[in-house]
Amino acid sequence: MLFIKSSNLKIGMRLARPIYNKNGVLLYERNSKLTTQGIASIANFGLIGIYILEPAEPVPPMTKEDIEFERFQTMNVFAIQEELQTIIRTKRAPKMQVIAARIIQSYGRLEKKINFVQSLRSQEDYIVKHSLNVSILCALISHVLNIKLEEQLDVVIAGIVHDVGKLTIPKSVLEHTELTEQDKEIVRICEISGFDIMEEVFNTNLSIKRICLQCEKALRLYKQGEKNRNKLVTGAKILMVAETFDTLTAMQSEQDPSSEVSAIRTLLENPEVFDENVVDALIRSIHILSAGTCIELNTGEKGLVIATNSMNILRPVVLGFDSNNIIDLGNEWVYGDLEIKDIMKTMDNRYIMDTSALKRQGITVEEPEYVKAPGETEEEYIPGRDF
Repeated sequence: MLFIKSSNLKIGMRLARPIYNKNGVLLYERNSKLTTQGIASIANFGLIGIYILEPAEPVPPMTKEDIEFERFQTMNVFAIQEELQTIIRTKRAPKMQVIAARIIQSYGRLEKKINFVQSLRSQEDYIVKHSLNVSILCALISHVLNIKLEEQLDVVIAGIVHDVGKLTIPKSVLEHTELTEQDKEIVRICEISGFDIMEEVFNTNLSIKRICLQCEKALRLYKQGEKNRNKLVTGAKILMVAETFDTLTAMQSEQDPSSEVSAIRTLLENPEVFDENVVDALIRSIHILSAGTCIELNTGEKGLVIATNSMNILRPVVLGFDSNNIIDLGNEWVYGDLEIKDIMKTMDNRYIMDTSALKRQGITVEEPEYVKAPGETEEEYIPGRDF
C-alpha cells in the first residue's frame, strides 16, 4: 500500500480505501481503478492524497464497522467544517445541536468497543478532523461513565468547538515551518479569541466554555511541566483525555503518529493530570490490544495477543513467534522485564490482525465481519489473513 499525493495520481491506480462525498454517498469503492474523472474529483474534494494498492497487492480487509466509521467521519467532517465557519462568521451555531446529537446517537450509546480508525490529516483540515474525532471520543467516554444526557451533550459540543479559535490563525502564520515568537503570540491571541466566540455563541450555556477553558489551561500547564491546582468539572477531564489521545495518534502527512499503546501508556503514566476513571472509560470504549493483534516486545520478538488482560490492558497474554511460547505479561513475577513495545500496523495505521493464527492454536476468538471489495476474487479474499 502506498500513499500517493493527489498531484501524482495516475489512471488505472487502485483505491485501497473507499471515498465518500459530504452526504455519505459512496463515490469510489475499494479496489476501484482511477479514471480521469476520478482523479479530477479527488482534486476537487481537496484531498491531499489517497492510499493506493500496489499492482499485485490484495485489498486489505475492512469490517462493516470500519467502513461505516469511515463514512461517518467523512460526512461529519464536512458538517463540522461548515458549522465552525458559520460560528466564526455569524457568531451563531444553527446546526450544532443536530451534529452533536448525531454523534451521540452513533457513538454515545454503544455497549461494545469500536476500532478507532484515524484518517490522514493535512495542515488545512487538521483542526476540523481533530474536532470530530475528539467529539466522538467524548461521546464514547461519557457513555461509559454514565453521565447525564445534558452533560454528555455539553462535552460533545465542547469537543467540536474547543479549537475554534485556531481556525482564525492567519494562513501566513500556518505556512511557517517554525513559528517565531511573534507567530506564537498571534497563535495565542487567536486561541484566546476562541473562548470569547464560545461565550457569545453559547451565552445561555456557559458550561461549554468552562469545559474548554479548564481543559486548555490544565493541558498548557502539563506541557510546561507544571501542575493544575484547580478542581476540574467532569466534562473538562473527559475533554483532556480525548484531546490528548487524538493528538498523539493523529495521522499527518508530515510525521508518523504514536500508536494507541503509546498514547494509552502516556495517559496512564500521568494520573495527576489525566483522571484515571476517564482513562479507564477510554480503554473500555476502543480496541487497544484485542486478541489477534500483532505486537513487538521490548526484546525485539514479534508476537500475537491471544487473550486480553482486564486488570492491565498493556499486559495481555502473548504468543511469541520466535520462541513459540505463551507469555502471560500479567504475571510480572515471571515476565516483569518484558513489555509490549508497540503494535504492528499497516501503512494506513490500522491493526495487523491475524485471527487465523489464533485458530491454528485452538483459540476461539470473535471473528470480525469482513466485507469483500468489488472485483476481489475468492482466492484474494481471505478474512483474518495477515496483511
